[in-house]
Amino acid sequence: MMQSNMAPSGMAVTPHHLASETALSVLRHGGDAIEAMVAAAATIAVVYPHMNGIGGDGFWLIVPPEGEPIAIDASGSAGSLATLEFYAGEQSIPHRGPKSALTVPGTLSGWDEALKIAAQLGGGQLPLSRLLADAIRYAADGIPVTQSQALATCSKYDELVNVSGFAETFLDRGEIPPAGSRFTQPRLAETLTRLTVEGLESFYRGPLAVLIAEELADSGIPINRQDLAAQRAKRRIPLHLSHQHGDIYNMTPPTQGLVSLAILGITDNLDMAQANETQTVHRIVEATKKAFALRDQYITDPRHITTSIQSLLDPAPLSALAAEIDDTKAAAWGTGKGPGDTVWMGVIDSSGLAVSFIQSIYHEFGSGVVLPKTGVLWQNRGAAFSLKPESLLSLAPGKQPFHTLNPAAARLADGRTMVYGSMGGDGQPQTQAAIFTRHVIQGMPLQEAVSAPRWLLGRTWGQASDSLKLEARFSPETFTALRDLGHEVETLPDFSEAVGHAGAIVRHTNGMLEGAYDPRSNGSAAGF
Repeated sequence: MMQSNMAPSGMAVTPHHLASETALSVLRHGGDAIEAMVAAAATIAVVYPHMNGIGGDGFWLIVPPEGEPIAIDASGSAGSLATLEFYAGEQSIPHRGPKSALTVPGTLSGWDEALKIAAQLGGGQLPLSRLLADAIRYAADGIPVTQSQALATCSKYDELVNVSGFAETFLDRGEIPPAGSRFTQPRLAETLTRLTVEGLESFYRGPLAVLIAEELADSGIPINRQDLAAQRAKRRIPLHLSHQHGDIYNMTPPTQGLVSLAILGITDNLDMAQANETQTVHRIVEATKKAFALRDQYITDPRHITTSIQSLLDPAPLSALAAEIDDTKAAAWGTGKGPGDTVWMGVIDSSGLAVSFIQSIYHEFGSGVVLPKTGVLWQNRGAAFSLKPESLLSLAPGKQPFHTLNPAAARLADGRTMVYGSMGGDGQPQTQAAIFTRHVIQGMPLQEAVSAPRWLLGRTWGQASDSLKLEARFSPETFTALRDLGHEVETLPDFSEAVGHAGAIVRHTNGMLEGAYDPRSNGSAAGF
């Protein structure tokens, strides 16, 4: 089994080793964890383009050495032209093409807001040109195509090949580029370079925004220049769970951060420390069903929520849900929210400033639309809206869509700080629960907790069924026991991307940093 990486001065964990090295370089040159994360976010937007990009959304959870954690909602809203009338004749919002590209990308506004927080905390001294330098070089000079990108291009080829700009950007003379081949994005390199000169605000309210608005109109995307100008990242007070092992934090609506905290809050009422493998999976899966029911009842654009979401994490309601879990039988299960292509990344610097961050374009390659002059691949997050007026997630211009994205962090009772997370739609809160339970509650070494076989209830990217899926590395006895409990069990490959790309960093009480990355990804835990 792989060992965790340990380092004294800084640690970065990302699902692509080039992004980890970018973050590490910034830390080495005196940057703080927030600056390192902005740099890593730029690099991974270039080197893992099927998973995320500057045409997507982002969410931040910043845990300073002292004081309260800060969350940033850097997700965009539906364009003012994205009305129910615009989709007349459609049963649902398409998942590909211009009509799926209906929300403003928020991630760059989040980078900007995070850097303002860095400055307020006494950091934020490096110029944007330094932070984006690696990303610009990789976009201009090219990077080797990952196996993950090659497989995603192959599996989604039929959906995307005729979408505006996709073939010109992601195919090589009409062919799917194989893993290891050189992949360049010269127009994106030019856009990133412009941002270093004009500032990140230019994407929304500057000369770059004027150009992007023209491209959106020409592409038939229902977003205009006013929509871009209205986008601003929002600081939030993160959701909080008081757990017997410490304080756990996650993202507010419109994300499903509630789910991740509710699972751990429910299972905190059960004996997880002594649970065997079958009991661990069964109890977390049953808690997941309860947490998903809360999500589907309440989570939408926060402006449309009348219930206190934080109050749902009080001890009494969570204890009541835990009492409903049957250790001898699986509860009935409907369907999940489905896939989500995402990257989770973590950075902790020498001061103890910790960052948990997620960036996404929703499905693999998002909408598939690549703007012809700026090279921006636009997300399809707005496909999460419903066209039914009575739905909690009903589409309306200016409304934020539901998000599966939720970065996690914890201040543990023993004095350690932990940031952790995963990509993978419905799988994100389940993987978070697996890592926290295994490492913090059951004492499993950090890297082993990330590498160990995982499961998925429902669907994530590339999956079509809502069964309970287990990696084949689980013991035959566990498969049999879970089926005997009534779970509809399917088998995944030994190390399956379907269970997400996870990672974690722990800052120990002596200041040492421990990082664990996911062998299912192209990532690394890089420290110095």
